[in-house]
Amino acid sequence: MNTAKIVLATLLALALGAGAFVWSGIYNPGADNPHWKLTYAVMETTRERAIEQHASTLSVPANLNDPQLILKGAGQYAAMCTSCHLAPGMQDSELRPGLYPQPPDLSKVSVDPREAFWVIKHGLKMSAMPAWGMSHDDATIWSMVAFLQKLPGMTAEQYKEIVAKAPPDEDMGPMDDNSLPTSDGHTHSGHMHADD
Repeated sequence: MNTAKIVLATLLALALGAGAFVWSGIYNPGADNPHWKLTYAVMETTRERAIEQHASTLSVPANLNDPQLILKGAGQYAAMCTSCHLAPGMQDSELRPGLYPQPPDLSKVSVDPREAFWVIKHGLKMSAMPAWGMSHDDATIWSMVAFLQKLPGMTAEQYKEIVAKAPPDEDMGPMDDNSLPTSDGHTHSGHMHADD
């Protein structure tokens, strides 16, 4: 009986302490103030395992190598993704340095198709990754996944060529050279999504 009271008192003290911490406002939520290394490691592991688990039941379409699907995905990527995830030849954007956690540079890393689809569709809490599934159908999201399979290793010139050939899409703004990397490797105005 004594042990139960000690456990209960400890749990109550922890709950009150956590409540006082939350209510105090002393936690700094600024994106320019990184988490402790342990906190970051726990959050990263939790996120990665959750994405793996949720994406594991998805079936990858057989047509991910379809050139037309890849072209559509190139246009979508140029319109919606480069400000955060960059493109070949881009070294930075105006938005990216202020993001925490820092999004992966998808022009340099390969991503699992199922995990990419799940993240694009559902987004990620407490990050700048939106849930594109709220405004885009699965076929469009798979086109972006198809393009992502080709993106790593693509040169800046190859990227510009494929984006220039991308089909027009009613949910994207006009395709112009403003979102393509400049000679200094930066972009100063990304494609605007029609909803933006």
